[in-house]
Amino acid sequence: MQDWWTAYRLRWRRRKYLLRALRKSRELTCLHDVTSDIRSDDILLFSTVRNEMERLPHFLEFYRKRGINQFLIVDNASDDGTTEFLQQQPDVSLWGTECSYRKSRFGVDWLNGLQSRYGSGHWCLTADADELLVIPTDASQNIRHLIADLEQDAHKTFSALMLDCYPKGAVSKAEVLAGGDPMDVVGWFDAEGYTWELQDKFQNISIRGGPRMRMFFAGAPEKAPHLHKTPLVKWRKGYAYASSTHLLLPRTLNAGFDARRDAPTGVFLHTKFQNTIVDKSTKERLRAEHFTHPDAYASYYDSIASDPDFWTTDSQKFSDYEQLIHLGLMTRGIRR
Repeated sequence: MQDWWTAYRLRWRRRKYLLRALRKSRELTCLHDVTSDIRSDDILLFSTVRNEMERLPHFLEFYRKRGINQFLIVDNASDDGTTEFLQQQPDVSLWGTECSYRKSRFGVDWLNGLQSRYGSGHWCLTADADELLVIPTDASQNIRHLIADLEQDAHKTFSALMLDCYPKGAVSKAEVLAGGDPMDVVGWFDAEGYTWELQDKFQNISIRGGPRMRMFFAGAPEKAPHLHKTPLVKWRKGYAYASSTHLLLPRTLNAGFDARRDAPTGVFLHTKFQNTIVDKSTKERLRAEHFTHPDAYASYYDSIASDPDFWTTDSQKFSDYEQLIHLGLMTRGIRR
């Protein structure tokens, strides 16, 4: 009875999110539109960005090489050249807004609206500018090859662990040259220390751990950032992200990490911790746009602004997808 009631309430919550997305879409102004070029078999990438000029050249090229055909991006009031750069890209449709990132549920409402309008029938990848997807396929890492396997095994989604990457030494020294690969500079990660917890409400597995939990949330691990994501989805009208890419509705889409499915999983290389994060943390604390209760995370921002060194003798240097499979951080899945 309780599970039936939960499912009923989540159906209404999904409708509320879809209505919010429709309303919040009015906050977006189209700045560059090439959506007429979208073909029926294109793989689409959705993202919200703000002042990501130093990352975007590599980000776009990385995903183009991996099979993304069209990018649909929301620019939240950038002032560093991001807007102008994206407007010049032939495969980027761009929307701009100066409205609150937090009040749009951290961009989720904006992207839900775009996915509802353009994503139905497509495989849609949602990624931040500091997230680089690694998949358990051949060395080309082509997402289309992964999708072929997912469709053959009737999987509608693909889940990925967000793996915090960091430099050896102080974060302020980790300078990535314009257009460069951030993994050349922030190529270290924690191979162990992750917790997995089944959560009945959304039928997902919650994952926490990594250097942020180790250094900033050791005394309150329940407040550490969630690392489970379901970024790649064969989209249908009526789908909605409930919390970033951590949770989806309907909740059956959240089962990607359930070992009983024998599904492949991936890793998002999270390249946030380069030198620019020190200054950005100070500014973002003042903007108070990244947490529902920003005051509760003031000490977190202070810790980042203090220029931490995440590296330990247990840190691992990233090499390739086979390394991550061997360490148990991603899985090939079992083909049927």
